[in-house]
Amino acid sequence: MEFQRELVVLFDRVQIRYYGIIIVVAMLVAATIAARLAKRDGRDPDHIWGALTWAIIPAIVGARLWFVLFPPAALVDQGMDTTWFFQNFFNLENGAVAIWSGGLSIFGAVIGGFLGAYIYIRRNNLSLLPWLDIAAVAIPIGQAIGRWANFVNQELYGVPTTLPWGITIDAANRVEPYRSLVEYPVTTQFHPLFLYESLWSIVAFIVLLNIFLRFRHRLLPGDIFLMYLIQYSFVRFLLEGIRVEVTLIGTTNFSQVLMAVVFIISLGVLIYRHRPGAVHTRPDQSQQTASENS
Repeated sequence: MEFQRELVVLFDRVQIRYYGIIIVVAMLVAATIAARLAKRDGRDPDHIWGALTWAIIPAIVGARLWFVLFPPAALVDQGMDTTWFFQNFFNLENGAVAIWSGGLSIFGAVIGGFLGAYIYIRRNNLSLLPWLDIAAVAIPIGQAIGRWANFVNQELYGVPTTLPWGITIDAANRVEPYRSLVEYPVTTQFHPLFLYESLWSIVAFIVLLNIFLRFRHRLLPGDIFLMYLIQYSFVRFLLEGIRVEVTLIGTTNFSQVLMAVVFIISLGVLIYRHRPGAVHTRPDQSQQTASENS
């Protein structure tokens, strides 16, 4: 058995990558919490595991596909653009199928996972919005854990910093212009964006959990999900400002623009739903959950 930074090698040939282990643990923890919340809300928690089963593969495919369609500028500068990924589709080192080497986008994961879970929800005649609220509480804790996979792969870091919590990045895992060990020696420290997002996600989980437990009966179905989108798009927009590995459309940070759009739309919808004089008809909780549990 041989232990390396990114993986452990068994029997001189079997590789177990920490990246995958961390992602799996993140999904299981989030699903366990979601199942408990569903049970607390009078819903069948088995639907969480059913939806997760349908969501896993589309989430992985979506995460990788988004990365391939919108590769970071640093890879594009090396000639590894979308065309390259498709031409080297089965390259096990860096090709489109090499998900174990990193390069999974949370945007694609959310879209793919949502589509898979949505199919399950429709097949089982469930109400979408209440289940989205449950997912919105659990997803941040999954993100908090999952971001440490980025630490293992030395990705998701920011510009150089002199702050005491900065981290060093191996030259091989840096992007230009930070590969130069003359201008940026091995002791250069960078902003640990994975840590910032992980800590933010823990706070988001605590806040959304308290809102769910204390105020969900006063809110409209889907409100907590909108809150999740608002908080995540806000912090991601800020972190994109100091991230070094960004996706550019022309000279524009595509992810930052996308997050600004998500923030504005989500906040606008939430405000519109609770505008003065709006008439709300909430589904009867007991009838709804009884129908879903039948």
